Amino acid sequence: MNRLFSLIKGDKVIWVVVFLLSIVSILSVYSSTGTLAFKRQSGNTEYYLIRHFSILAFGIFLMYLTHLIKYTYYSRISQILLLISVPLLLFTLLKGTNINEANRWITLPLINVTFQSSDLAKLALIIYLARMLAKKQDQIKELKEAFVPIMVPVLIICGLILPANFSTAAILFTICIILMVVGRVNSKYILSLVGIGIVLFSITIAVLLNSTTHGRLGTWKNRIERFIGSDKGELANEGDYQIEQAKIAVANGQIFGRMPGNSTQRNFLPHPYSDFIFAIIVEEYGLIGSIIIIMLYLIILFRAVRIVIKGPGTFGAFLVTGLCFSLVFQAFINMAVAVDLLPVTGQPLPLVSMGGTSIWFTSIAIGIILSVSKEIENEVIENDELTIEKKKQEENEHTTQLT
Repeated sequence: MNRLFSLIKGDKVIWVVVFLLSIVSILSVYSSTGTLAFKRQSGNTEYYLIRHFSILAFGIFLMYLTHLIKYTYYSRISQILLLISVPLLLFTLLKGTNINEANRWITLPLINVTFQSSDLAKLALIIYLARMLAKKQDQIKELKEAFVPIMVPVLIICGLILPANFSTAAILFTICIILMVVGRVNSKYILSLVGIGIVLFSITIAVLLNSTTHGRLGTWKNRIERFIGSDKGELANEGDYQIEQAKIAVANGQIFGRMPGNSTQRNFLPHPYSDFIFAIIVEEYGLIGSIIIIMLYLIILFRAVRIVIKGPGTFGAFLVTGLCFSLVFQAFINMAVAVDLLPVTGQPLPLVSMGGTSIWFTSIAIGIILSVSKEIENEVIENDELTIEKKKQEENEHTTQLT
Protein backbone atom coordinates (compact mmCIF):
# COMPACT_ATOMS: atom_id res chain seq x y z
CA MET A 1 0.00 0.00 0.00
CA ASN A 2 2.81 2.43 0.85
CA ARG A 3 4.45 1.63 -2.49
CA LEU A 4 1.18 2.42 -4.30
CA PHE A 5 0.80 5.74 -2.47
CA SER A 6 4.39 6.62 -3.36
CA LEU A 7 3.51 6.39 -7.07
CA ILE A 8 0.52 8.71 -6.87
CA LYS A 9 0.54 12.35 -5.84
CA GLY A 10 -2.11 14.71 -4.60
CA ASP A 11 -4.90 14.11 -2.11
CA LYS A 12 -4.78 10.41 -1.13
CA VAL A 13 -8.32 10.49 0.25
CA ILE A 14 -9.70 11.46 -3.17
CA TRP A 15 -7.71 8.60 -4.74
CA VAL A 16 -9.26 6.15 -2.26
CA VAL A 17 -12.76 7.49 -2.95
CA VAL A 18 -12.21 7.09 -6.71
CA PHE A 19 -11.15 3.46 -6.27
CA LEU A 20 -14.14 2.74 -4.01
CA LEU A 21 -16.58 4.30 -6.50
CA SER A 22 -14.91 2.29 -9.28
CA ILE A 23 -15.48 -0.95 -7.37
CA VAL A 24 -19.14 -0.03 -6.80
CA SER A 25 -19.42 0.84 -10.49
CA ILE A 26 -18.05 -2.51 -11.67
CA LEU A 27 -20.36 -4.48 -9.35
CA SER A 28 -23.44 -2.41 -10.20
CA VAL A 29 -22.88 -2.36 -13.97
CA TYR A 30 -22.25 -6.11 -14.06
CA SER A 31 -25.44 -6.70 -12.08
CA SER A 32 -27.59 -4.34 -14.18
CA THR A 33 -26.49 -5.29 -17.71
CA GLY A 34 -27.84 -8.86 -17.77
CA THR A 35 -30.92 -8.00 -19.83
CA LEU A 36 -28.85 -5.83 -22.16
CA ALA A 37 -26.39 -8.68 -22.67
CA PHE A 38 -29.18 -11.08 -23.67
CA LYS A 39 -30.62 -8.51 -26.08
CA ARG A 40 -27.41 -7.48 -27.81
CA GLN A 41 -24.66 -9.98 -26.98
CA SER A 42 -26.48 -13.35 -27.08
CA GLY A 43 -26.35 -13.68 -23.31
CA ASN A 44 -22.64 -12.93 -22.94
CA THR A 45 -22.91 -11.15 -19.59
CA GLU A 46 -19.11 -10.81 -19.28
CA TYR A 47 -18.96 -8.60 -22.39
CA TYR A 48 -20.20 -5.45 -20.65
CA LEU A 49 -18.21 -6.26 -17.51
CA ILE A 50 -14.94 -6.44 -19.46
CA ARG A 51 -15.87 -3.40 -21.57
CA HIS A 52 -16.77 -1.29 -18.55
CA PHE A 53 -13.70 -2.42 -16.62
CA SER A 54 -11.50 -1.41 -19.58
CA ILE A 55 -13.15 2.02 -19.79
CA LEU A 56 -12.74 2.58 -16.04
CA ALA A 57 -9.12 1.41 -16.09
CA PHE A 58 -8.32 3.77 -18.96
CA GLY A 59 -10.13 6.56 -17.09
CA ILE A 60 -7.95 6.03 -14.01
CA PHE A 61 -4.90 5.99 -16.29
CA LEU A 62 -6.01 9.35 -17.73
CA MET A 63 -6.49 10.62 -14.18
CA TYR A 64 -2.96 9.55 -13.31
CA LEU A 65 -1.46 11.24 -16.39
CA THR A 66 -3.51 14.40 -15.83
CA HIS A 67 -2.49 14.78 -12.20
CA LEU A 68 1.21 14.61 -13.14
CA ILE A 69 0.91 17.81 -15.22
CA LYS A 70 1.25 21.07 -13.30
CA TYR A 71 -2.21 22.59 -13.06
CA THR A 72 -1.14 25.99 -14.41
CA TYR A 73 -0.60 24.45 -17.86
CA TYR A 74 -4.34 23.81 -18.11
CA SER A 75 -4.89 27.57 -18.21
CA ARG A 76 -3.39 27.70 -21.73
CA ILE A 77 -4.85 24.36 -22.78
CA SER A 78 -8.37 25.60 -21.97
CA GLN A 79 -8.12 28.26 -24.69
CA ILE A 80 -7.40 25.62 -27.32
CA LEU A 81 -10.11 23.30 -26.00
CA LEU A 82 -12.67 26.10 -26.04
CA LEU A 83 -11.88 26.94 -29.65
CA ILE A 84 -12.25 23.26 -30.58
CA SER A 85 -15.49 22.88 -28.59
CA VAL A 86 -17.50 25.50 -30.52
CA PRO A 87 -17.24 23.87 -34.00
CA LEU A 88 -17.66 20.43 -32.42
CA LEU A 89 -20.90 21.50 -30.73
CA LEU A 90 -22.14 23.06 -33.98
CA PHE A 91 -21.35 19.89 -35.92
CA THR A 92 -23.03 17.75 -33.25
CA LEU A 93 -26.14 19.93 -33.34
CA LEU A 94 -26.43 19.83 -37.13
CA LYS A 95 -24.92 16.49 -38.17
CA GLY A 96 -24.44 14.54 -34.95
CA THR A 97 -25.56 10.96 -34.34
CA ASN A 98 -29.21 10.94 -33.27
CA ILE A 99 -29.90 8.77 -30.20
CA ASN A 100 -33.20 9.03 -28.29
CA GLU A 101 -34.32 11.96 -30.50
CA ALA A 102 -31.27 14.05 -29.58
CA ASN A 103 -28.13 14.99 -31.52
CA ARG A 104 -25.64 14.79 -28.65
CA TRP A 105 -23.03 12.43 -30.05
CA ILE A 106 -20.40 12.31 -32.74
CA THR A 107 -19.51 8.85 -34.00
CA LEU A 108 -15.75 8.63 -34.41
CA PRO A 109 -14.80 6.98 -37.72
CA LEU A 110 -12.89 3.68 -37.92
CA ILE A 111 -13.25 2.84 -34.20
CA ASN A 112 -17.07 3.45 -34.27
CA VAL A 113 -17.16 4.99 -30.78
CA THR A 114 -19.68 7.70 -29.89
CA PHE A 115 -18.25 10.88 -28.40
CA GLN A 116 -20.39 13.42 -26.51
CA SER A 117 -18.98 16.81 -27.44
CA SER A 118 -20.72 18.56 -24.51
CA ASP A 119 -18.39 16.69 -22.10
CA LEU A 120 -15.37 18.33 -23.71
CA ALA A 121 -17.09 21.73 -23.88
CA LYS A 122 -18.09 21.57 -20.19
CA LEU A 123 -14.55 20.82 -19.08
CA ALA A 124 -13.06 23.48 -21.38
CA LEU A 125 -15.50 26.19 -20.25
CA ILE A 126 -14.97 25.59 -16.51
CA ILE A 127 -11.17 25.73 -16.86
CA TYR A 128 -11.37 28.80 -19.13
CA LEU A 129 -13.73 30.56 -16.71
CA ALA A 130 -11.35 29.83 -13.82
CA ARG A 131 -8.52 31.30 -15.91
CA MET A 132 -10.45 34.49 -16.72
CA LEU A 133 -11.65 35.02 -13.15
CA ALA A 134 -8.10 34.68 -11.83
CA LYS A 135 -6.67 36.91 -14.56
CA LYS A 136 -9.29 39.66 -14.16
CA GLN A 137 -9.35 39.94 -10.35
CA ASP A 138 -7.99 43.48 -10.43
CA GLN A 139 -10.81 44.61 -12.75
CA ILE A 140 -13.42 42.05 -11.68
CA LYS A 141 -16.09 44.68 -10.93
CA GLU A 142 -15.77 46.28 -14.37
CA LEU A 143 -18.21 45.58 -17.21
CA LYS A 144 -16.07 45.72 -20.37
CA GLU A 145 -12.76 44.68 -18.86
CA ALA A 146 -14.00 41.61 -16.95
CA PHE A 147 -17.67 40.70 -17.23
CA VAL A 148 -18.07 40.74 -21.02
CA PRO A 149 -15.04 38.47 -21.72
CA ILE A 150 -16.34 36.09 -19.06
CA MET A 151 -19.99 36.18 -20.14
CA VAL A 152 -19.62 35.65 -23.90
CA PRO A 153 -18.10 32.12 -23.88
CA VAL A 154 -20.61 31.03 -21.19
CA LEU A 155 -23.56 32.06 -23.36
CA ILE A 156 -22.07 30.57 -26.53
CA ILE A 157 -21.24 27.15 -25.06
CA CYS A 158 -24.44 26.81 -23.02
CA GLY A 159 -26.50 28.04 -25.97
CA LEU A 160 -25.02 25.42 -28.29
CA ILE A 161 -25.58 22.61 -25.76
CA LEU A 162 -29.14 23.67 -24.87
CA PRO A 163 -31.21 22.48 -27.92
CA ALA A 164 -30.12 18.83 -27.56
CA ASN A 165 -29.25 18.61 -23.86
CA PHE A 166 -31.14 20.98 -21.60
CA SER A 167 -30.02 19.37 -18.33
CA THR A 168 -26.30 19.60 -19.16
CA ALA A 169 -26.69 23.23 -20.30
CA ALA A 170 -28.61 24.13 -17.12
CA ILE A 171 -26.05 22.43 -14.85
CA LEU A 172 -23.12 24.06 -16.65
CA PHE A 173 -24.79 27.49 -16.56
CA THR A 174 -25.42 27.09 -12.80
CA ILE A 175 -21.78 26.11 -12.19
CA CYS A 176 -20.64 29.19 -14.11
CA ILE A 177 -22.89 31.41 -11.99
CA ILE A 178 -21.47 29.84 -8.79
CA LEU A 179 -17.93 30.45 -10.05
CA MET A 180 -18.75 34.08 -10.80
CA VAL A 181 -20.17 34.56 -7.30
CA VAL A 182 -17.02 33.00 -5.78
CA GLY A 183 -14.92 35.13 -8.14
CA ARG A 184 -16.48 38.38 -6.80
CA VAL A 185 -18.14 39.38 -10.08
CA ASN A 186 -20.57 42.29 -9.61
CA SER A 187 -23.91 40.87 -8.46
CA LYS A 188 -25.95 43.06 -10.79
CA TYR A 189 -23.98 41.72 -13.75
CA ILE A 190 -24.60 38.15 -12.59
CA LEU A 191 -28.34 38.85 -12.35
CA SER A 192 -28.26 40.35 -15.83
CA LEU A 193 -26.54 37.20 -17.11
CA VAL A 194 -29.30 35.07 -15.57
CA GLY A 195 -31.83 37.32 -17.30
CA ILE A 196 -30.05 36.95 -20.64
CA GLY A 197 -29.99 33.18 -20.14
CA ILE A 198 -33.75 33.12 -19.53
CA VAL A 199 -34.34 35.22 -22.67
CA LEU A 200 -32.16 32.94 -24.81
CA PHE A 201 -33.93 29.90 -23.40
CA SER A 202 -37.29 31.44 -24.30
CA ILE A 203 -36.05 32.17 -27.82
CA THR A 204 -34.87 28.56 -28.15
CA ILE A 205 -38.32 27.28 -27.14
CA ALA A 206 -39.99 29.66 -29.60
CA VAL A 207 -37.73 28.45 -32.42
CA LEU A 208 -38.43 24.80 -31.58
CA LEU A 209 -42.19 25.45 -31.45
CA ASN A 210 -42.09 26.93 -34.94
CA SER A 211 -39.93 24.15 -36.37
CA THR A 212 -41.36 21.01 -37.96
CA THR A 213 -39.76 18.53 -35.55
CA HIS A 214 -39.92 20.54 -32.24
CA GLY A 215 -36.62 18.89 -31.27
CA ARG A 216 -36.45 17.95 -27.58
CA LEU A 217 -39.25 20.32 -26.57
CA GLY A 218 -41.83 17.54 -26.34
CA THR A 219 -39.53 15.48 -24.13
CA TRP A 220 -38.90 18.41 -21.77
CA LYS A 221 -42.63 19.14 -21.55
CA ASN A 222 -43.59 15.51 -20.87
CA ARG A 223 -40.97 15.07 -18.15
CA ILE A 224 -42.02 18.22 -16.30
CA GLU A 225 -45.73 17.39 -16.62
CA ARG A 226 -45.17 13.85 -15.35
CA PHE A 227 -43.08 15.10 -12.43
CA ILE A 228 -45.73 17.64 -11.42
CA GLY A 229 -48.52 15.14 -12.03
CA SER A 230 -46.91 12.60 -9.70
CA ASP A 231 -47.77 14.85 -6.77
CA LYS A 232 -51.44 14.62 -7.72
CA GLY A 233 -51.58 10.86 -7.87
CA GLU A 234 -51.63 10.81 -11.68
CA LEU A 235 -48.47 8.79 -12.06
CA ALA A 236 -50.27 5.45 -12.17
CA ASN A 237 -52.29 6.55 -15.22
CA GLU A 238 -49.98 8.83 -17.14
CA GLY A 239 -46.71 8.66 -15.28
CA ASP A 240 -43.20 7.92 -16.32
CA TYR A 241 -42.54 4.17 -16.51
CA GLN A 242 -38.88 4.67 -15.58
CA ILE A 243 -39.69 6.55 -12.38
CA GLU A 244 -42.32 3.96 -11.42
CA GLN A 245 -39.81 1.11 -11.72
CA ALA A 246 -37.07 3.12 -9.97
CA LYS A 247 -39.35 3.77 -7.00
CA ILE A 248 -40.13 0.06 -6.77
CA ALA A 249 -36.38 -0.66 -6.75
CA VAL A 250 -35.82 1.87 -3.96
CA ALA A 251 -38.69 0.38 -1.94
CA ASN A 252 -37.31 -3.14 -2.41
CA GLY A 253 -33.92 -2.11 -1.00
CA GLN A 254 -35.17 -1.31 2.53
CA ILE A 255 -32.31 -1.04 5.06
CA PHE A 256 -29.71 -3.61 3.99
CA GLY A 257 -30.77 -4.35 0.42
CA ARG A 258 -31.18 -7.61 -1.46
CA MET A 259 -27.42 -8.07 -1.77
CA PRO A 260 -25.30 -7.78 -4.97
CA GLY A 261 -26.79 -9.43 -8.05
CA ASN A 262 -30.28 -9.91 -6.60
CA SER A 263 -32.02 -6.91 -8.16
CA THR A 264 -35.34 -7.61 -9.88
CA GLN A 265 -36.01 -4.13 -11.24
CA ARG A 266 -32.92 -4.27 -13.45
CA ASN A 267 -35.10 -6.36 -15.77
CA PHE A 268 -37.74 -3.62 -16.02
CA LEU A 269 -35.86 -0.31 -15.88
CA PRO A 270 -34.95 0.91 -19.41
CA HIS A 271 -31.51 2.23 -18.34
CA PRO A 272 -30.56 0.52 -15.05
CA TYR A 273 -26.83 0.71 -15.88
CA SER A 274 -26.67 4.48 -16.56
CA ASP A 275 -29.40 7.02 -15.73
CA PHE A 276 -31.02 4.89 -12.99
CA ILE A 277 -28.04 2.98 -11.64
CA PHE A 278 -28.53 4.58 -8.22
CA ALA A 279 -31.95 2.88 -7.96
CA ILE A 280 -30.25 -0.49 -8.56
CA ILE A 281 -27.61 0.35 -5.92
CA VAL A 282 -30.35 1.14 -3.39
CA GLU A 283 -32.19 -2.09 -4.23
CA GLU A 284 -29.10 -4.28 -3.86
CA TYR A 285 -27.28 -2.45 -1.03
CA GLY A 286 -30.22 -0.80 0.73
CA LEU A 287 -30.32 2.44 2.68
CA ILE A 288 -26.89 1.71 4.16
CA GLY A 289 -25.31 1.37 0.71
CA SER A 290 -26.98 4.52 -0.60
CA ILE A 291 -25.76 6.54 2.40
CA ILE A 292 -22.21 5.29 1.76
CA ILE A 293 -22.41 6.42 -1.88
CA ILE A 294 -23.68 9.85 -0.83
CA MET A 295 -20.91 10.13 1.75
CA LEU A 296 -18.24 9.29 -0.84
CA TYR A 297 -19.32 12.23 -3.01
CA LEU A 298 -19.51 14.50 0.05
CA ILE A 299 -15.96 13.45 0.97
CA ILE A 300 -14.81 14.59 -2.49
CA LEU A 301 -16.55 17.92 -1.87
CA PHE A 302 -15.00 18.27 1.60
CA ARG A 303 -11.49 17.46 0.34
CA ALA A 304 -11.93 19.90 -2.54
CA VAL A 305 -12.88 22.66 -0.09
CA ARG A 306 -9.67 21.92 1.85
CA ILE A 307 -7.69 22.18 -1.38
CA VAL A 308 -9.32 25.53 -2.17
CA ILE A 309 -8.51 26.88 1.32
CA LYS A 310 -4.89 25.76 1.11
CA GLY A 311 -4.62 26.44 -2.64
CA PRO A 312 -1.44 27.92 -4.11
CA GLY A 313 -3.27 30.61 -6.10
CA THR A 314 -6.56 32.05 -7.30
CA PHE A 315 -6.58 30.05 -10.55
CA GLY A 316 -6.15 26.79 -8.65
CA ALA A 317 -8.93 27.73 -6.22
CA PHE A 318 -11.39 28.63 -8.99
CA LEU A 319 -10.40 25.53 -10.95
CA VAL A 320 -11.06 23.12 -8.08
CA THR A 321 -14.30 24.92 -7.17
CA GLY A 322 -15.73 24.64 -10.68
CA LEU A 323 -14.66 21.06 -11.38
CA CYS A 324 -15.70 19.74 -7.96
CA PHE A 325 -19.10 21.43 -7.97
CA SER A 326 -19.72 20.11 -11.48
CA LEU A 327 -19.01 16.53 -10.43
CA VAL A 328 -20.87 16.56 -7.09
CA PHE A 329 -23.80 18.59 -8.44
CA GLN A 330 -24.30 16.09 -11.26
CA ALA A 331 -24.08 13.17 -8.84
CA PHE A 332 -26.79 14.55 -6.57
CA ILE A 333 -29.04 15.38 -9.52
CA ASN A 334 -28.75 11.78 -10.75
CA MET A 335 -29.59 10.43 -7.29
CA ALA A 336 -32.48 12.89 -6.88
CA VAL A 337 -33.97 11.74 -10.18
CA ALA A 338 -33.74 8.07 -9.12
CA VAL A 339 -35.80 8.75 -5.99
CA ASP A 340 -38.27 11.06 -7.81
CA LEU A 341 -37.14 14.34 -6.28
CA LEU A 342 -36.42 15.84 -9.71
CA PRO A 343 -37.72 15.25 -13.26
CA VAL A 344 -35.77 12.83 -15.45
CA THR A 345 -32.62 14.54 -16.76
CA GLY A 346 -30.53 11.80 -18.37
CA GLN A 347 -27.45 12.71 -16.32
CA PRO A 348 -25.19 9.73 -15.46
CA LEU A 349 -23.81 9.10 -11.98
CA PRO A 350 -20.14 10.21 -12.22
CA LEU A 351 -17.62 7.34 -12.10
CA VAL A 352 -20.41 4.82 -11.45
CA SER A 353 -22.77 4.76 -14.47
CA MET A 354 -21.74 2.77 -17.51
CA GLY A 355 -20.34 5.05 -20.18
CA GLY A 356 -17.35 5.95 -22.30
CA THR A 357 -16.24 9.52 -22.82
CA SER A 358 -18.26 10.74 -19.81
CA ILE A 359 -16.13 8.56 -17.50
CA TRP A 360 -12.95 9.71 -19.20
CA PHE A 361 -13.72 13.42 -18.91
CA THR A 362 -14.79 12.96 -15.28
CA SER A 363 -11.46 11.22 -14.66
CA ILE A 364 -9.58 14.09 -16.31
CA ALA A 365 -11.47 16.61 -14.14
CA ILE A 366 -10.54 14.72 -10.96
CA GLY A 367 -6.96 14.45 -12.22
CA ILE A 368 -6.80 18.25 -12.53
CA ILE A 369 -8.12 18.61 -8.95
CA LEU A 370 -5.40 16.20 -7.81
CA SER A 371 -2.83 18.22 -9.76
CA VAL A 372 -3.73 21.31 -7.69
CA SER A 373 -3.49 19.33 -4.44
CA LYS A 374 -0.13 17.94 -5.59
CA GLU A 375 1.24 21.48 -5.81
CA ILE A 376 0.10 22.13 -2.24
CA GLU A 377 2.00 19.03 -1.12
CA ASN A 378 5.10 20.19 -3.01
CA GLU A 379 4.94 23.59 -1.31
CA VAL A 380 4.62 21.94 2.12
CA ILE A 381 7.64 19.70 1.37
CA GLU A 382 9.69 22.68 0.16
CA ASN A 383 8.77 24.70 3.25
CA ASP A 384 9.71 21.77 5.50
CA GLU A 385 13.04 21.39 3.71
CA LEU A 386 13.72 25.12 4.08
CA THR A 387 12.83 24.93 7.78
CA ILE A 388 15.18 21.97 8.30
CA GLU A 389 17.96 23.73 6.39
CA LYS A 390 17.47 26.90 8.42
CA LYS A 391 17.64 24.93 11.68
CA LYS A 392 20.85 23.24 10.55
CA GLN A 393 22.39 26.62 9.74
CA GLU A 394 21.38 27.99 13.15
CA GLU A 395 22.87 24.93 14.88
CA ASN A 396 26.11 25.30 12.90
CA GLU A 397 26.33 29.00 13.79
CA HIS A 398 25.70 28.20 17.45
CA THR A 399 28.37 25.47 17.42
CA THR A 400 30.86 27.86 15.78
CA GLN A 401 30.21 30.50 18.44
CA LEU A 402 30.81 27.97 21.22
CA THR A 403 34.11 26.86 19.74
